[in-house]
Amino acid sequence: MRLLAGLMALILAGTAQSADKIRVGMIGLDTSHSLAFTKVMNASEEEPLKSCEVIAAYPHGSPDIESSVSRIPKYTAEMRELGVEIVDDIPTLLTKVDAVLLETNDGRPHLKQVTPVLKAGKPCFIDKPVAGSLVDCLAIFKLAAHYKTPVFSSSSLRYGQNTQDARNGSLGKINGCSTWSPCSLETTHPDLFWYGIHGVEILFTVMGPGVETVTRTQTDDFELVTGIWNNGRIGSFRGIRMGKSGYGGMAFGSKSLGPVGNYDGYAPLVEEIAKFFHTRVVPVDPAETIDIYTFMEAADESKRQGFVPVQVSEVLKKAEATAQAQVDAIISRDSE
Repeated sequence: MRLLAGLMALILAGTAQSADKIRVGMIGLDTSHSLAFTKVMNASEEEPLKSCEVIAAYPHGSPDIESSVSRIPKYTAEMRELGVEIVDDIPTLLTKVDAVLLETNDGRPHLKQVTPVLKAGKPCFIDKPVAGSLVDCLAIFKLAAHYKTPVFSSSSLRYGQNTQDARNGSLGKINGCSTWSPCSLETTHPDLFWYGIHGVEILFTVMGPGVETVTRTQTDDFELVTGIWNNGRIGSFRGIRMGKSGYGGMAFGSKSLGPVGNYDGYAPLVEEIAKFFHTRVVPVDPAETIDIYTFMEAADESKRQGFVPVQVSEVLKKAEATAQAQVDAIISRDSE
């Protein structure tokens, strides 16, 4: 994974895009993020948002998650009202735009949807979850490296101000962190991928990558997933499905303790996306995103094994082989 991160850094060096208006395309109109991100990006009079504009969208994403599929007609109509052109397929979209927001709420189609974007060299933000499995997550980043196209994914919770402050040293060196968020489940995805990702993203924003073992505890209404990092630090995520919920956490620093996990709206994330579209420099290291999804997959593996500690490296190694086979097949088809 470190090799992959290094390769991505080499790919992205010196590839900044001009300051001209960047035409942004959107894939997937089955989440409220589609409208929210468009409104933030298209209404701003401040850079870097001012010179990015969502101009076209392909609406379809999930084939079978009713909560996603049922939103498409309404959101499509509202996007048209915002002046966004609706197109019939992804290839058509790619002829019209310079960068892509992959907003499909269902992570399972993401690998298939993003592949032509990567082949076309269009920088792409992939909304959470980056994929419907750890295998697909790995495959996406491997393909991004192969096609020399930058891609990143993030929850908006990464960019809460107190979370960023803690990451940047406001509490001193971070010795540990406990976070929480809503954690509704979706049977088509690993348990934490669907909504627990928000609280897990907060955790890794503060702690950084390097988790080695993961242990999960689960009841009908709650999750508790504990990780031990490679320097002995402990981080935990609590998922909530009953009672008062929300986003938050507490970080334990060498100077002081402090709250993290505030939700500060979508604008900070959308601004980072706009910077990324301008510079083609990813704001979140692929290695950190991969660590997040390995942590969540390891939580499922802990559950499968009876809620015992599992080694993250073993979970990653198992997924790597399958992901590489997928990538090889995609590249082979591309060369035919």
